[in-house]
Amino acid sequence: MADIKTIILPIPGLEYDENEEAVTRRIIEQAVEDLGIKIIKSEKMQETIASKAIKRHQFLLMGAKHG
Repeated sequence: MADIKTIILPIPGLEYDENEEAVTRRIIEQAVEDLGIKIIKSEKMQETIASKAIKRHQFLLMGAKHG
């Protein structure tokens, strides 16, 4: 997630333009979709790290003497 890109929205004209609205809408939709994908990847990565930490902790506890 090191690459951060800036998305520049088109400047609206004085009069309504259907094509400009479609372009702006698509840019925003794509940005939201990209954010969603990054959030899912981040959550999966955190789950993996936590899972590995729990397994390591359980492994270390196997050798511990209780009593």
